[in-house]
Amino acid sequence: MFEIGNINAQNKQEFYKQLNTYLIGLISEETDWLAGISNASALLYLLLPDINWAGFYLYKGGELVLGPFQGKPACVRIALGKGVCGTVAKTRKIQVVEDVNEFPGHIACDAASQSEIVIPIIKNDKLIGVLDIDSPVKARLDKQDSEGLSSFVNILNQYIDWPEQFE
Repeated sequence: MFEIGNINAQNKQEFYKQLNTYLIGLISEETDWLAGISNASALLYLLLPDINWAGFYLYKGGELVLGPFQGKPACVRIALGKGVCGTVAKTRKIQVVEDVNEFPGHIACDAASQSEIVIPIIKNDKLIGVLDIDSPVKARLDKQDSEGLSSFVNILNQYIDWPEQFE
């Protein structure tokens, strides 16, 4: 088993470099998609400071369906274009929301969430789903998180064999 330790980084760039190294260690020898994103959500929840939800929504049947996550129970299905996750799935563009109360149509699964980042997961030009991270701190997530989490998603796509239902 791969050993996970705390990350003592001087800045977010160093933090994400170490986090992504841990991710490679967790999934590089296991291509099963479910095992991979289950461990990925646990890794994020364990190591990202000041977050209260980390997980995946997967694109199935024209909508997003809840996948592996860590945090309070969440909405099971999200229509494309609805909330932050649905917006990202529709536009395929990262959303960093400093204050979820100012995002039109925000879907609140945990009332404590104040900020959110959602990264699209796209492989071979096909939408796989989204990575969603919530924080109870306003403006907790920023461009550096966007860059680090984009690399995180790229690593997932490099090592995971997504089933045809997502491709």
